[in-house]
Amino acid sequence: MAKKYDAGVKEYRSTYWEPDYKVKDSDVLAVFKVIPQPGIDREEAAAAVAAESSTGTWTTVWTDLLTDLDYYKGRAYAIEDVPGSDDAFYAFIAYPMDLFEEGSVVNVFTSLVGNVFGFKAVRSLRLEDVRFPLWFVTTCFGPPHGINVERDKMDKYGRPLLGCTIKPKLGLSAKNYGRAVYECLRGGLDFTKDDENVNSQPFMRWRDRFDFCQEAIEKAEKETGERKGHYMNVTAPTVEEMYKRAEYAKEIGTPIIMSDYLTLGWAAHNSLSKWCRDNGMLLHVHRAMHAVIDRNPNHGINFRVLTKLLRLLGGDHLHSGTVVGKLEGDREATLGWIDIMRDRYIKEDRSRGIFFDQDWGGMPGVFPVASGGIHVWHMPALVSIFGNDSVLQFGGGTLGHPWGNAAGAAANRVALEACVQARNEGREIEKEGKDILINAAKHSPELKIAMETWKEIKFEFDTVDKLDTQHR
Repeated sequence: MAKKYDAGVKEYRSTYWEPDYKVKDSDVLAVFKVIPQPGIDREEAAAAVAAESSTGTWTTVWTDLLTDLDYYKGRAYAIEDVPGSDDAFYAFIAYPMDLFEEGSVVNVFTSLVGNVFGFKAVRSLRLEDVRFPLWFVTTCFGPPHGINVERDKMDKYGRPLLGCTIKPKLGLSAKNYGRAVYECLRGGLDFTKDDENVNSQPFMRWRDRFDFCQEAIEKAEKETGERKGHYMNVTAPTVEEMYKRAEYAKEIGTPIIMSDYLTLGWAAHNSLSKWCRDNGMLLHVHRAMHAVIDRNPNHGINFRVLTKLLRLLGGDHLHSGTVVGKLEGDREATLGWIDIMRDRYIKEDRSRGIFFDQDWGGMPGVFPVASGGIHVWHMPALVSIFGNDSVLQFGGGTLGHPWGNAAGAAANRVALEACVQARNEGREIEKEGKDILINAAKHSPELKIAMETWKEIKFEFDTVDKLDTQHR
């Protein structure tokens, strides 16, 4: 099979392999993990990826002479070993700025992960990281509001925000769903949330759910004196229906809506993000379907790239994994994409899987959302890992409390405030977490019962998608 491609692939190398190329500030840079077919050497495979993701095809065509191909082509400019692998290598590729439409994440990824991922000369291909130049960043919408504006809107400072995903995720009536929202919010949470697949099913149509949830928000706000919100999922089968649901959420006065940005589609989500900015609505973003794309360590798109993509498309929150919960997540890699979500400038840091410096200019940051199998015993680690600018979102870790939803919320709030206070006092909260929680539980029977309920619950499985630096 490799011999059938040999002549064409070698032709790629003569045109698209350029190890002496000087990277420009305006270039889009990408690094792919490549496993080539037998008989295809590294330079040939890297050049083939550069060609197929930019201007190349399998043979020379006469229309190459009608343009400045040397200007427009992508260039494979460096190759590195992948630690611990005899088959894979990293291919670094630079793309000139004129290959891409301004402000179009859709256009960039149609090239970078388009036909090239089906190219037979490579056995597997993974997009590990992308450097978006500042000129491109400034043409994108970015988060509708960002971390600082959201804190002002919700009047919440100095600590992580607390959320809860309503369970069971499917099957509740709208009224019972709203009741669960109210109990969680009055118990001490800042937000509650539709789960990713709650849209408008026969058992609970979206308008009814929105009405009952907004009633719950307003009642809880009056009782607690705090701003509250519920992520009303406006993900819909059509863009027109998405806008209809978003407009109604605005009409009833809710502060935040939600999108499943991968299943909804990048163009639709980008439009929704712009609408949220124009209409003063916060936007929570769920990453449903991400593991289909990012979990295989040798093929697909790394989540750090999907994180950058979302910051460009726009969202005020993004689910990021928990490290300590039930879902996949390597600690150092997670810290890397948390930085990508929040910071203005991120330096290359291979220990966190970051291959390029990334300048976000004035683009606001995104709240990382820790969600998936977490409970009060995880609170010290969560506060340590995620810091203040995060949303710690419990599902069963709130709703599974033996005394009910409000008690579960109160336990979460007491645990959070105890950990924040201990951290502010200079204590090492991950090491001293047990003592911190036990001491707080002396004054909170809700927390004491929560700790007894979940003391044996752990999710200690090996991480599938580890950083390559850990494979040695």
